[in-house]
Amino acid sequence: MEEKGIVYGRFQIPHLKHMEYILAAKMRCQVLYIGITFPDDMYVSDEETANYRIKKQANPLTYLERMEMLKNAILDFKVPRNEFEIVPFPIERPEYIPQYIPKDAVCYMSICDEWTAKNERLFQHLGLKTETLWKRMEESKGVTGSQVRKLIQEKNEEWKSLVPRSVCEYVTEHGIDERIRKMK
Repeated sequence: MEEKGIVYGRFQIPHLKHMEYILAAKMRCQVLYIGITFPDDMYVSDEETANYRIKKQANPLTYLERMEMLKNAILDFKVPRNEFEIVPFPIERPEYIPQYIPKDAVCYMSICDEWTAKNERLFQHLGLKTETLWKRMEESKGVTGSQVRKLIQEKNEEWKSLVPRSVCEYVTEHGIDERIRKMK
C-alpha cells in the first residue's frame, strides 16, 4: 500500500462513477488527495470550443460546492476524514500542480479518452508516479457529469439514482438543480 495517492477530476456533479474511481484509488493508499480541476472559472469559456471541459455550461458548480459535495460523499462511504484531502488541481496550468500535491504521491489514473491519456503523459513528464486503475473505451466508461446535468435540465428524476445520496441532498438544498435548469 502506498502512503499517498492522488485522483483528479472536474466533479461537475460528483456521481457514482466518480466514487468508484476515488474508492478504488483509496484502497491503494493511506491518504488520498482528491484534486479538483478548473477550481475557478479563469479558464472557462462562453466561446465555442471543441473541449467541452472548459465550456461554461459544463462547469456550473463552484470549487467550494464541489469540495463540500465530495467531502460529504466520501464520508458517506465511511472513509475516515483524516485519510483524504481535497485540493485544487490546476490541470490547465500543469506547472502549478506540484504546489498542491505531495511529490511522492502516486497519481491513480482512469484512462477513457485521449484527454486522460495525454494527462498521464503530462504527469509522467512532471515526474509524478502514475498507476492506471483501468482503461476503458469512452463509450463504456459509464455515467458522466454531462449526463447527470442533462437529466437535471430535463427534470428527469433519474439523476438522483446516479449520484451519492449526500450529493443529491446538497444539489436540491442549495438550488443547484434550478441553476442548471436555467443554463442553456
